[in-house]
Amino acid sequence: MTLTPKALILLAGLALAACQNPDRYGAGGAGGAGGAGGNGYVDTTGLGDPSDPRSIAYFNQTVGDKVHFALDQSTLSPEARTILTAQAGWLNQNPAYAIIIEGHADEKGTREYNLALGARRAASVQQFLVSQGVAAARMKTISYGKERPLEICSDEACYSKNRRAVTVLSAGAGV
Repeated sequence: MTLTPKALILLAGLALAACQNPDRYGAGGAGGAGGAGGNGYVDTTGLGDPSDPRSIAYFNQTVGDKVHFALDQSTLSPEARTILTAQAGWLNQNPAYAIIIEGHADEKGTREYNLALGARRAASVQQFLVSQGVAAARMKTISYGKERPLEICSDEACYSKNRRAVTVLSAGAGV
């Protein structure tokens, strides 16, 4: 082996050793008592701790950030109303968040039709949240139509996941 490959291997080894951080888990190393809040949770998403009832992660995972619609419909189902009622309660208790309501559609139909359908779905969610006391000034709507599917396939199971409205939160009440 010549000097160049040996030098590269040595440099790679040193670089890896330099990356080691024994305190990355707080006091006591992995599984120790340290870390964020002492529970070991480290937020790598910027959404907060899912166990913190004021965090975006809690809203998304516990309250629910999306509702689904029937084919070619923008009318809220009873299940959607239940989720939106919970969203409204959370939003009213956490007024520092701004809201963007995204309307989505499945891949059936033209781009123009699905953009219009997504807009009606987003507006339907917005109207419901306003009726539950959430300030309209905190919200804006956008339609993605069929441009941002969650699932891509040609069966009803996928289509039904893509017919949705998603409530996206951001810190700061100014949208």
